[in-house]
Amino acid sequence: MLFFRSEERVRDWCRDRKAPVRPIVSMAQLWGLATHWYGNRLSPDARRPSAAEMREIFASLGLAGSFWDPAAGLVDSQPGR
Repeated sequence: MLFFRSEERVRDWCRDRKAPVRPIVSMAQLWGLATHWYGNRLSPDARRPSAAEMREIFASLGLAGSFWDPAAGLVDSQPGR
């Protein structure tokens, strides 16, 4: 994860390195994601959010697109299913 002062700096950095611009997350979104994701990790019944819960968390923070889809890019390891 890299931190930048602005989206303009992100785009400049990517352009200079011929790297694609990946999803940009604000500090407020990052904080919201961290508190949702890790808020109960010290609890004995803590568990990883389900795919549906992940989608809800991401959507509530305005994080949209295939990058934020927990099922994107998965290949079915059992052909014919």
